[in-house]
Amino acid sequence: MNVHDSERLSGLLEEAGFVRAPEGTGEGEADIVVFNTCAVRENADNRLYGNLGRLAPMKARRPGMQIAVGGCLAQKDRDTIVKKAPWVDVVFGTHNIGSLPVLLERARVQEEAQVEIAESLEAFPSTLPTRRESAYAAWVSISVGCNNTCTFCIVPALRGKEKDRRPGDILAEVETLVAEGVTEITLLGQNVNAYGSDIGDREAFSKLLRACGKVEGLERVRFTSPHPRDFTDDVISAMAETENVMPQLHMPLQSGSDTVLKAMRRSYRQERYLGIIEKVRAAMPDAAISTDIIVGFPGETEEDFEQTLHVVREARFAQAFTFQYSKRPGTPAAEMEGQVPKAVVQERYERLVALQEEISWEENKKQVGRTLEVLVAEGEGRKDDATRRLSGRAADNRLVHFARPEEPVRPGDVVTVDITYAAPHHLLAEGPARGVRRTRAGDAWERRNAAGEKKPAGVMLGLPTVGAPPPLPAAPAAGCGCD
Repeated sequence: MNVHDSERLSGLLEEAGFVRAPEGTGEGEADIVVFNTCAVRENADNRLYGNLGRLAPMKARRPGMQIAVGGCLAQKDRDTIVKKAPWVDVVFGTHNIGSLPVLLERARVQEEAQVEIAESLEAFPSTLPTRRESAYAAWVSISVGCNNTCTFCIVPALRGKEKDRRPGDILAEVETLVAEGVTEITLLGQNVNAYGSDIGDREAFSKLLRACGKVEGLERVRFTSPHPRDFTDDVISAMAETENVMPQLHMPLQSGSDTVLKAMRRSYRQERYLGIIEKVRAAMPDAAISTDIIVGFPGETEEDFEQTLHVVREARFAQAFTFQYSKRPGTPAAEMEGQVPKAVVQERYERLVALQEEISWEENKKQVGRTLEVLVAEGEGRKDDATRRLSGRAADNRLVHFARPEEPVRPGDVVTVDITYAAPHHLLAEGPARGVRRTRAGDAWERRNAAGEKKPAGVMLGLPTVGAPPPLPAAPAAGCGCD
């Protein structure tokens, strides 16, 4: 969701007349540097202020350079950012990203920092212009905000209550993207399967999945992230029965202990969670399931942690994103008794990672010998040039590296390969491809590449000409796009 917001910020600034700084541009050479921040974990704070400190002397040497900070940390810290880093020009929050161009202009004219933090959504993000990083895959927001009250999470306080988009608006965006060449979309929400609570329809998300299945030319549909509390049988049926909904599910666990789940205020228990996994596997035997797990939540005992290991063994996740508990000021968990010592958290974390690595490898080995369709990606394989390989994602979202076919292959095209080797985090197809299907998505990538729109290395922006900045648009009108 943060990356998608960054695409909106880039789109806003490009519409205002700015251009991306060329690849290889140094930080101190850009006219504008925008930080879009996260606040889920403590290291985000440290990284932001470290980066701002590094830019201070560069800004001093470059008159007219502007620095903007937005996102969840900006929503949380507000005036603190300017106090700690007075060389920052603009601070904006999660609800008013559309104001960035106007705030930059105001800061330039008034020659003082502009801090504007809206308390509620001004415009649904999808109503804003966007500069999508991919020609063949796109994110589509179906809701913003969250109605849950997990004791470890600061997101609801920063993103606000859930606001749903109308289904017609979502499908119109999907159809527009497909017409532009996109073949894979990911539906985004803080809790996607709670979609409909704002419009009074408990089956709205499953209906949305089925509706996406009727969009001609849309080959792959994914979504993130669901919540076990709201994961209903109609969603499982829609996934299994809708051909272009991929056999992949990211289902956050957080803990396998009922005691810890209760303290986290997660409204499900171990039995409920494993029951969902069992139903998904019954409906889609080849589904790859991933999860999020927090280690060392306040009060977690060795017995509690063993329950987490038990769920990991039972669920056999293809992948798990594991985190050591990070105390976030302003959350109930930060004030709880029984904060677990760092050394204990580290030791448990290492045991969990070792177990999940073993399971991921075993699950990936089951893919050896299978023939898979791989959507060719850009930037997925860091060693592709050295190994003469290409990379992409299988239907279940597993990363696949494969031998470069003799015929031209572009990102967005589909290659059929035989899997010959498995590692914990990727699959390898060493033999020749069985087939290459050139797609409209590949055509779209080729057009963008030919036009010089290849993805740059950073998110810095520069002015198109020397001198005064171009005229900027008026601030967007208040109100969201879902009423």
